[in-house]
Amino acid sequence: MSFTLEHICHVIGCEIPRQAENIVIKGLSSIEEARPEDICFLSNPKYLKHLNTTNAQVVLVGKGTPVPDNILPIEVENPYFTFVKLLALFNTRKSTDIASGIHPNAVIDPDAKIGNNVSVGPFAVIQSDVIIGDNTVLGPCSVILTKSSIGKDCIIYPNVTIMDRCIIGNSVILQAGAVIGSDGFGFAPHKGRYHKIPQIGIVRIEDEVEIGAGTCVDRAVFGETVIKRGTKLDNLIQVAHNVQIGSDTVIASQAGISGSTKIGNNVKLGGQAGISGHLTINDGASVGAQAGVTKDVAENETVSGYPAKIHMKAMRLEAALRNLPELIKKVKAQEKRILELERIIKERS
Repeated sequence: MSFTLEHICHVIGCEIPRQAENIVIKGLSSIEEARPEDICFLSNPKYLKHLNTTNAQVVLVGKGTPVPDNILPIEVENPYFTFVKLLALFNTRKSTDIASGIHPNAVIDPDAKIGNNVSVGPFAVIQSDVIIGDNTVLGPCSVILTKSSIGKDCIIYPNVTIMDRCIIGNSVILQAGAVIGSDGFGFAPHKGRYHKIPQIGIVRIEDEVEIGAGTCVDRAVFGETVIKRGTKLDNLIQVAHNVQIGSDTVIASQAGISGSTKIGNNVKLGGQAGISGHLTINDGASVGAQAGVTKDVAENETVSGYPAKIHMKAMRLEAALRNLPELIKKVKAQEKRILELERIIKERS
């Protein structure tokens, strides 16, 4: 696949440089690994040094970025976001790679309501009273249990399980192996034994949410576990029962969110962050990787460490801990010196 640089400039909506004539771009790459026929981007200042060694002849850069004479800069407002547009241009993956049409080996209950132009892969199972919107694709071996609904333009990758009565919005992407609506982890202790608490609520996922491979979103004990519009969840995340996650929040891999936690809009959770139950992570907050959050996080606050603290305080504590071995040595030396002085004073008295 290749495009003229003029066409690329039209796609990303930028001015066409005079030198663009006859330049053909055959691929996309990082600035370190680019070939002469690739286009790459520079948005992080720490990669500026690679402008002197890259093989790329054309680089997307921020406005006013100085570049060597052998590179043709394409100046844009946001190089990273612009590069995303080019990834879409060069993308050859299609939803029809997952499933195309209704496969004869798919099992679809006659009471299910299937929209127009829906594709269902082999060995997928769609139970009774399921509703699936127009243009949605269900991958092989996916399972949709009774009375669940999926909106239009969704992509459900292979081996996804959507349990009964769950509600999935429009333009939702569920990556392979995701499980939506499994029972929450609820057990009542009584006389030395644990008794299962029936989980009779549902999961509701709003429009434009993406949920990564192997991620589990548990159904509510009662009411709803909710993931709101535009939120993106990475692979291998655990979302417990009755959790509420706001809009445009991003959560990295292996994070664990305990039951009845409320996470606001535009929140960022780092990988392997752990959130205790019944907490509130307010709008705009950021939680560092591997942080252990044991109390509420204020709006626009950044926390890290375990137990999670305001990030700057956590960094100061970390710096202090690194100096602790040397400080212990000094204290022991002073202690030895004091004991020696006490001995000398006692002898002279």
